[in-house]
Amino acid sequence: MRILVWHVHGSWATAFVAGEHEYVVPVVADRGPEGRGRAQTWDWPATVREATPEQLADLAAGGGIDVVVLQRPEEVELLRRWTGLVPGRDVPAVYVEHNAPTGHAASTRHPLADLDVVEEGLVPIVHVTAFNALMWDTGDARTLVVDHGIPDPGHLYSGERASVGVVVNEPVRRWRVAGTDVLVEVGRHVPLDVYGMGVGKLAEHLDAPGAAPVTAGTARHRTHGLHDDVPQAAMHARLATSRAYLHPYRWTSLGLSLLEAMALGMPVLALPTTEAPVAVPPTAGTLSSRPDELVATARRWLADPDEAREHGSAARAHVLEHYSHARFLHRWDTVLQEVTS
Repeated sequence: MRILVWHVHGSWATAFVAGEHEYVVPVVADRGPEGRGRAQTWDWPATVREATPEQLADLAAGGGIDVVVLQRPEEVELLRRWTGLVPGRDVPAVYVEHNAPTGHAASTRHPLADLDVVEEGLVPIVHVTAFNALMWDTGDARTLVVDHGIPDPGHLYSGERASVGVVVNEPVRRWRVAGTDVLVEVGRHVPLDVYGMGVGKLAEHLDAPGAAPVTAGTARHRTHGLHDDVPQAAMHARLATSRAYLHPYRWTSLGLSLLEAMALGMPVLALPTTEAPVAVPPTAGTLSSRPDELVATARRWLADPDEAREHGSAARAHVLEHYSHARFLHRWDTVLQEVTS
């Protein structure tokens, strides 16, 4: 089928567009949020093609869109404005909710819960974790859960670098949500290699005046590495050379970067929040609400590569079993067939 889907979350979209369909991604002149087009730092297949708003209007007029995958509330209006189509009435549609609620954890109303086509069950809300589905108030909307699945990046782990790897986008702007304060605290004691968009802004915080010297055990280690917006494949290869992976997020959905790091064979340090306790079994690493415990484990792994490797192997096995890319694509095929039938 031909699927209209916006490029919103690069890692999720990369997994999604690997299916056996044709994917149309909106593109606008400045490649801004309304239409980013094809990914620039991920590898997407030729079955993904860009379409301007004018081209989407022509597609819609000819009945050339089989289903729409919405991911942000504003896309409902964008679709109507560009094509004249109302999702759920004029064209089959689903809404993917990637995030945990940003308001009160138990009482935040989903922004689409009261939309008529959602209330009537014509546009189901698909959550990416069971935790998110539990926390959002979606009223009478039809809700589904399609767990994440990731393409296997390969067992690339070497752990040769005495550092802790982190992947986080906009860490300064998203300070407490992303757990950047936890990251900085860990970085006072062990060297970090941080990847993602906007990570250069961390420099002044990691090297703040009065910060304790970066140490591991009794040995002095090199300064931190900040790697801004590295293409995915290159990032995976580089990330896998770090001894361990830190997932400092305090309150977000399940980060695909965490699952990717585990699939690389990296042992994990994380906070026991949202879906992390399901994604990271005890054999795969350490979950703790105490940053000092995360630091202690990181120091132990820096001194004991064999223990780190053992936890990393367990992490990889868990991801391949529970977050299979093939299962993810099969589940999405089932959902899309249901809404288009």
